[in-house]
Amino acid sequence: MIFPENLRYSSDHEWVRVEGDVVRVGITDYAQDALGDVVFVDLPAIGMTASAGDAFSEIESTKSVSDIYAPIAGEVVDVNVALVDAPELVNHDPYGEGWLCVLRPVDIDELSGLLDAAAYQTLIEG
Repeated sequence: MIFPENLRYSSDHEWVRVEGDVVRVGITDYAQDALGDVVFVDLPAIGMTASAGDAFSEIESTKSVSDIYAPIAGEVVDVNVALVDAPELVNHDPYGEGWLCVLRPVDIDELSGLLDAAAYQTLIEG
């Protein structure tokens, strides 16, 4: 499993990368591995706002359908439309081409409530 040090992680297995005044969101390597082959991603709508912990997307795999939760509160300002035709990008590159959306945070300080790489690794190895 890969746990990039420059990311923050939710206990629901989403990752967050700060990019200026927005954050990019995806699911972790652990989550994509647990899901199996991803066959469909229901992306959130641009302009939607979500509170931290709200289900705002779904991922369907050959094993199950899983909700994706907003790791912090914010407005969706971009989505990865490449996943419409190639949902398997989530499996092949979860921290790169397999990202889900970009949020404009309501309060960037909410990031302090997320896990660093070491804490996330401890969580999943628990």
